[in-house]
Amino acid sequence: MELKHIIEAALLAAGRPLSQAELLGLFGELEQPGPEALQAALAALAEDCQGRPVELKQVATGYRLQVRAAFSPWLSRLFEERPARYSRALLETLAIIAYRQPVTRGEIEDIRGVAVNTGIVRTLLDRNWVQTVGHKEVPGRPALLATTRHFLDYFGLKSLSELPPLQAFIDRLDSPQEPNEQEPSHAHIPTIPTAAPDA
Repeated sequence: MELKHIIEAALLAAGRPLSQAELLGLFGELEQPGPEALQAALAALAEDCQGRPVELKQVATGYRLQVRAAFSPWLSRLFEERPARYSRALLETLAIIAYRQPVTRGEIEDIRGVAVNTGIVRTLLDRNWVQTVGHKEVPGRPALLATTRHFLDYFGLKSLSELPPLQAFIDRLDSPQEPNEQEPSHAHIPTIPTAAPDA
């Protein structure tokens, strides 16, 4: 069986990103390919996807096969449940954490000019987009917030260096589009959710 086909089957079945170590773990000790062979197979699989609706994407936690974002308007209709919509305040808070991390809640409030609702931080923590990475050495020792690898995976990023310029991120938040929270086991269509008008 060709290595790239085994990798493709594993990525389709997993429904989540797989790291190089996990891909190598598919094989017994005697049949395990070397890292160079694995990289060559991944490159061949990515090339096979050219011109197809799916692409091989490397994100923070590994590799996944995902539907290209251009198909999102049609595929979003497959899912009956309406995805959650996030308030402008939540999205602004997330953007500040992403671009200024690690950052305290007080620093977020200074930037936004308004208090941060506890529910916003809780939502970001519950979605595993944000985590506490320490405490600032000032009176009260406020928690320092930073994004997670799950945040990078969700937005289709390999690292924070791939974040678009802040203005482009804000423009994307302002553009009307439907988020995609529901995803089939073999595909991921990352989008940045649109803010709800009343929150």
